[in-house]
Amino acid sequence: MKNVIITGADGFVGSNTVNYFANNGANVLAIDIIKQPKRIHPNANITYLSLDINNISDLQSACENKKYDTFIHFAWAGSAGDGRTDYNLQLKNAVNTVECLKKAKQLGCTRFVCAGSIMEKEVISAVFTPGNKPGMAYIYGMGKLTAHIMCKTVAAQIGIDLLWPMITNAYGAGEYSPRFINTTIRKIINHEPLQFTAATQNYDFIYVTDVAKAFYLIAQKGKPFNEYIIGSSHARPLKEFIIALTSSLDPTNPPIFGDIPYTGTNMSLSDFNTDNLQNDTGFVPEVSFEEGILLTKQWLSAIQ
Repeated sequence: MKNVIITGADGFVGSNTVNYFANNGANVLAIDIIKQPKRIHPNANITYLSLDINNISDLQSACENKKYDTFIHFAWAGSAGDGRTDYNLQLKNAVNTVECLKKAKQLGCTRFVCAGSIMEKEVISAVFTPGNKPGMAYIYGMGKLTAHIMCKTVAAQIGIDLLWPMITNAYGAGEYSPRFINTTIRKIINHEPLQFTAATQNYDFIYVTDVAKAFYLIAQKGKPFNEYIIGSSHARPLKEFIIALTSSLDPTNPPIFGDIPYTGTNMSLSDFNTDNLQNDTGFVPEVSFEEGILLTKQWLSAIQ
């Protein structure tokens, strides 16, 4: 694994992954839609290319004089906010992912690693449970699942190794989105009431630098046509994470459970099992939840 292409390279998880690969000696062609990256650290091993993933065919000319062995795909529009419920956008993401897979093969890559989501498993449960009425929030996960299914079939047909890491919930310094950990810590910083559902559903969280490390090990050691859950290996009911978060960051503002209704699907703890990731790659997380939320709060406080 010497020459690597990474799309979505200046995003939250993508930039951390680019930095990790480069720091470990890989030559990285980092691709994102913006003209100049904001999160990628200066490194002689990184070449940045501004490219709209909708025009992935243009990548051919940019790579004419270089051979690449691995393609890692993060680029995905609408991963947070209103875009998560836009089915046209999410279907376009799935098609773009397949086109990136085919382009990786054309460029000589032998491995294609795509960022999947634990929500793919949740979608299956939500959609196929008799009588259940899944909400629009599942559209994002449906897009990921569609991409997964199509890529696995196309990869087998064209002859390229597909590896599909499924991220549980990445968080950490550098994330601007309104996702759960970010929003909760912002409320703590601003001394706002902390109201939640009963929070009995199972969850897991993993710090972003550990996610980057997992992608590096999966790209290097993962088995073709395998899925890998990227998590802390300590999944538990969400309520336990919330209590750990609030008691660590501000014990004077206790959480209130049950004020907000929960309409989602509860996944089993086995859905979060990371044993095959550890067994195949040797991955062990380095940042505990308590350390991670402290680092995240410090960063959020600094940019307030």
